[in-house]
Amino acid sequence: MDILEFIILVLILCVTVFLVYYFFRGAKGNISLTRPVESRVDEYLDRRFQSMVEEWQLVSHPKLQTFREQRTPEIEQNEARLADLKNYESGMQTMLVSLEARLDTLEKELAGKGSTKK
Repeated sequence: MDILEFIILVLILCVTVFLVYYFFRGAKGNISLTRPVESRVDEYLDRRFQSMVEEWQLVSHPKLQTFREQRTPEIEQNEARLADLKNYESGMQTMLVSLEARLDTLEKELAGKGSTKK
């Protein structure tokens, strides 16, 4: 084995080690060998979301729970009002449909009376 073959073998070995290192670099979670790219993307998104939560200081679970406990009655009351408004809207739609039908009937009757006079 001459020096050129040795250098090529070392380069191939270094490239392989670098690729393996790059693949597992910063891996905290489980990397699936059947889906390596998807698992790396999922891991990256999880880390990015966690850093975004910390950076923006989003609400924590206890604060969220107290907010829900305080605001749940108001939200339920608003939902009940919205349901009443939906019922009123559907009632008004049926009323408008019946009024339009009556108007069409009256217009036909007037048109019929007008044509008989001529």
